Amino acid sequence: MIQPQTHLNVADNSGARELMCIRIIGASNRRYAHIGDIIVAVIKEALPNTPLERSEVIRAVIVRTCKELKRDNGMIIRYDDNAAVVIDQEGNPKGTRVFGAIARELRQLSLFPAIQPSITRIHCIIR
Repeated sequence: MIQPQTHLNVADNSGARELMCIRIIGASNRRYAHIGDIIVAVIKEALPNTPLERSEVIRAVIVRTCKELKRDNGMIIRYDDNAAVVIDQEGNPKGTRVFGAIARELRQLSLFPAIQPSITRIHCIIR
C-alpha cells in the first residue's frame, strides 16, 4: 500500500532513482495505491546527466509493493520493495527497460502497450 509521503524505488532506466508519492490518481479521497495504480510523485534522487532532475514532479505507475497481492487462484505475492515506473502524460514509459519482477496483473491494464508482450510470467530474482 502506497500513501502520500511514501518513498519508492524506480524500476526503469529513465534516470530517476528514488521517488516520493505526492498524490494518488483516481479518486479525490483515495488513501492507498496498489499495483497498477498511477501516482503523482516528486523525484528525490536522480542520476546526473539525465533528462529527469531532482525535485521534478512526474507521474508513475506502481509495479511492486511490500504489501501482499492476492490473486483469484489463492496465490499471494509479496515483494521486497516498493517500486514504480516513470510515465509521461500519455501513459507511455519514459525509460526503455524495466528492472526486476513485474506482476502479471499489469498486463490486463492498457498502460504499457510496448512492454505487455514481455510480461508473460513473474521473474524471480534470487540474490
